[in-house]
Amino acid sequence: KKMELLLLLIICQCTINSVKTHSVSKPNIVLLMADDLGIGDLGCYGNGTLRTPNIDRLAEEGVTLTQHIAASPLCTPSRAAFLTGRYPIRSGMAAFSRVGVFLFSASSGGLPSEEITFSKLLKQKGYATALIGKWHLGMNCESSNDFCHHPHSHGFDYFYGLPVTNLRDCKPGQGSVFLKGVQKALVIPVQITGIALVSLAIVQYLGLLKVPFQALGYFLLIVTISLVALIVFFYHFRHLNCFLMRDHQIIQQPLSYENLTQRLTKEAMQFIGRNTDAPFLLVLSYLHVHTALYASENFKGKSKHGLYGDAVEEMDWSVGQVLDVLEKHNLSDKTLVYFTSDQGAHVEEISSAGEVHGGYNGIYKGGKSTNWEGGIRVPGLLRWPGVVQAGAYIDEPTSNMDIFPTVVKLADAQLPSDRIIDGHDLLPLLQGKVTRSKHEFLFHYCNAYLNAVRWHPGNSESVWKVFFFTPNFSPEDSNGCYDSHVCFCHGGFITRHDPPLLFDLSRDPEEKVPLTPETESRFYEILRVVHQAVDNHTRSLRAVPNQLSWDNLLWKPWLQLCCSSLFQSCYCDYESGGSPLEVHSG
Repeated sequence: KKMELLLLLIICQCTINSVKTHSVSKPNIVLLMADDLGIGDLGCYGNGTLRTPNIDRLAEEGVTLTQHIAASPLCTPSRAAFLTGRYPIRSGMAAFSRVGVFLFSASSGGLPSEEITFSKLLKQKGYATALIGKWHLGMNCESSNDFCHHPHSHGFDYFYGLPVTNLRDCKPGQGSVFLKGVQKALVIPVQITGIALVSLAIVQYLGLLKVPFQALGYFLLIVTISLVALIVFFYHFRHLNCFLMRDHQIIQQPLSYENLTQRLTKEAMQFIGRNTDAPFLLVLSYLHVHTALYASENFKGKSKHGLYGDAVEEMDWSVGQVLDVLEKHNLSDKTLVYFTSDQGAHVEEISSAGEVHGGYNGIYKGGKSTNWEGGIRVPGLLRWPGVVQAGAYIDEPTSNMDIFPTVVKLADAQLPSDRIIDGHDLLPLLQGKVTRSKHEFLFHYCNAYLNAVRWHPGNSESVWKVFFFTPNFSPEDSNGCYDSHVCFCHGGFITRHDPPLLFDLSRDPEEKVPLTPETESRFYEILRVVHQAVDNHTRSLRAVPNQLSWDNLLWKPWLQLCCSSLFQSCYCDYESGGSPLEVHSG
């Protein structure tokens, strides 16, 4: 009897181990990414007025990362780092110019084909892969149908979404992110042109210089054509850059915001429904809550925080729909779900009517485009029933780059050995097998410029943060760069610090009071260690083509995607029925 009981116990234990081993091998992966969401916008991070019960449910049933860091405070580089597990400087996805993201669908820059994304590796392991929503990592290189930067070229079997991003210019009546900048940029050239023309006319009249009228005519013609082209481009910006694609086909140009979140959610649910019998990777990349803000009739006017709150609550509804469909197909226990934002809230976003359209970063300073904590400390929620701890909080430094090695390992794929992967596998932390993050150092870039370094020594609870320069807020006593809409990374837009600013985030998470040699006895020792880490990090970088150079950023007519023709204003709508046309070049 005792022997039979012992054998039975051994068999049961082997079965349990077998189930557990199977459960942590090749699970489904659902990655949910908000756009410009503040860490203080969610109930699970302390918000008491916005209703986010479905996102909060992820926290209750999984792990909440309280020091989860975006690899960049801007969309394009942050998403590049997320997909590749590497600092964006390594892939050329960090700008040396003022503009740090792609603005046009017909730019030639994008995530290089040489980069290895987790979607590529999971696809090789038999995963069905889909990206639904915002892409923002480029489209074409040399022609309007080479699709060298398209999601299909980076391991996604299915794409339904926006090739660029959601902007105020995409929604009539919401203003423009370009108008103020274009006006400022044109003032000096127009003044110079005017002065030059008047001066030429005077010297011509006085007989001091003979200027051929033909040359003057050509000059005026070039100036006129350039101004007309600029006006026409921005007049048609919405048609040229704000459109919806399914795979390689445009299905709605320009984009309609009507029930847009419902459409994205439906696509996500249908993708899950088509892949219940095999492992899948779903990246649902929300347009919420980047401006232009929008919400469907079911949510408009329902929150306590205007249109921004309506958008957050609609996104929460969408998360709930995804969780419900997993439950419906008995996939919850077989699926790792991750929720985050690409960077912190855009605090400078205020509508023309004066309504706050940016989010809330809680106690943290600054926001999007800065490496103050408000710009890079983002929600990090992971749920996997039976595998990941439920209701746990982890205050160790983690990064959105960590998703790459985490999901690659779960899919039984091999990490690339020919390049540096900056992320670390999160699973040991999530399961409570270790208590310390592998990130001793994290490097915070403002575009391509090393802005700050975070150091979490292995023998200390302190999290030191060193700033080499900081953005000049405008107005000075504000929490952002309201005069320029975003903060910039060089020249007169920043203040350099020598010695660098030093904070201990474990004692001063709001980054209020920089430490000094008088208030921190190890001040110079900490700076010495950080400088050594910077030297080591810098030596690990390799020269790569800059994907965000002016040449790669500028609009190129021959790369323009258009479902009709440029002369027909690139208009089509196949969302309500009919077959989408193949994409045509302009």
